[in-house]
Amino acid sequence: MTGRYRIDQPCFEALIVAGAEVECLHEGCLWLEGPLWLEESRQLLFSDVPNDRVFRWSPGGGVAAVSQGGFQNGRTRDRHGRVIVCEQGPRRLVAVEPDGARTVLATHHAGGRLNSPNDVVEAVDGSLWFTDPDYGTLSDYEGHRAPSEQAACHVFRLAPGATEPQAMVGTMVKPNGLAFTPDGRWLYVADSGASHVPGTPAEIRRFRLGGDAGIADDGVFATLDCGLPDGIAVDERGNVWSSAGDGVHCFAPDGGLLGKILLECATSNLCFGGPSNDQLFMTTAKRLLALRVAVGGSRTAVAVP
Repeated sequence: MTGRYRIDQPCFEALIVAGAEVECLHEGCLWLEGPLWLEESRQLLFSDVPNDRVFRWSPGGGVAAVSQGGFQNGRTRDRHGRVIVCEQGPRRLVAVEPDGARTVLATHHAGGRLNSPNDVVEAVDGSLWFTDPDYGTLSDYEGHRAPSEQAACHVFRLAPGATEPQAMVGTMVKPNGLAFTPDGRWLYVADSGASHVPGTPAEIRRFRLGGDAGIADDGVFATLDCGLPDGIAVDERGNVWSSAGDGVHCFAPDGGLLGKILLECATSNLCFGGPSNDQLFMTTAKRLLALRVAVGGSRTAVAVP
């Protein structure tokens, strides 16, 4: 398939590869999520959340089922080489060792079970930041229907060695995708609350990290003009790439819209990867897509020994 672009700022042309086509790597699913490129094994992990299955894709190897269970959503790689996974079904954050051993990292906050961890990133200090909207408890489609035991849908920080996360943001309706700037000093968080709460702005907020694990809300970074922001990713130049209702929107570090990848469908998540870190992997409801771009992904939290 051939992708189309909308150029809002001339500098967006320097981020795309002329003539590059969007490739469909897999299709026939219900709602794909959580793409993560594993550099040393050159494979991509992703989930079909409603079907409760995890897949891997590799160049030349195609797609194969890896596991089932947990209604897995977002995932990241930490500095110890572990894959950190958000499990919406059991409502927990889990670390998967390179040998497959699993360690449960967090299940509760303030005496109640987490809602349904959705996306996770590692900070430069080794702490794990994750969002906890209630999507996995609203129905049995992406988890298990249950009442919320939390006072809000939080953005949490799990300090190294801690077993209970600290609530850092509690004012967003449904915090979803999140990503750090390349220097690790700013955190972007998408709010997809309009999926269930009409009138919620389709916005990405920016937070400044301070000393003693503090955080300050810097306000709205960007607002989407089509669909909702779900997964987001940052490139090596600090640009923010966001899933959207018509494909992918790319924003400059100052929040200005640079341009769009128009896919004629909504995307759910995205990540950079590939052998040269310049492939943009995009998940939609039914398909896994890939596009070669002219910029690499940020490696802020990919310090794998």
